[in-house]
Amino acid sequence: MVHVLAQRALADAIEMMANTMAQKAASRTADREAQETRRGGDDELRLERFMNNKPPIFNGGYDPDGAQKWIEGVERIF
Repeated sequence: MVHVLAQRALADAIEMMANTMAQKAASRTADREAQETRRGGDDELRLERFMNNKPPIFNGGYDPDGAQKWIEGVERIF
């Protein structure tokens, strides 16, 4: 009988540890997701600030001088 009670107590302790570990893992996952969401928001703010500076538009094609002017315009914003 004592052996059965000791086994039950050990099983309960292991179950409690497993539950605690699962809760910590879920908390870390939630923290990581929140951090990634904030980082995405920061990226959006950076893009918005960049676009507010009205960056030059590159239209493609072969225009080495135009490409150089485009690069210089973008570099000015940064």
